[in-house]
Amino acid sequence: QVQLVESGGGFVQPGGSLRLSCAASGSILWINVMGWYRQAPGKERELVARIISGGSTNYADSVKGRFTISRDNAKNAVDLQMNSLKPEDTAVYYCSAEIVSTTRATIQSWGRGTQVTVSS
Repeated sequence: QVQLVESGGGFVQPGGSLRLSCAASGSILWINVMGWYRQAPGKERELVARIISGGSTNYADSVKGRFTISRDNAKNAVDLQMNSLKPEDTAVYYCSAEIVSTTRATIQSWGRGTQVTVSS
């Protein structure tokens, strides 16, 4: 089994910063892709950023230049540094990973989510 645990959400004023962290644990052989998604009330879950094992990254247009995703392959961990936060960034943020387990199965795993609220 594989588990993703997020941390770092919270409340921040517009223009502020937060850093989200996520660590994967369990029967992991390697991790292909790690990323962050978010879901605001009444909206569908959307990709925020993702990072491939080799280091390539993708960002949603709405966060480019403000958010930075980084990854520590040795620790099976991914961080999301969020700067210049806006009220529209308010959402539950979910860590996601495409994991190859020790049984060679490919698993799409999700964390439970962490709330980010941006408000004055």
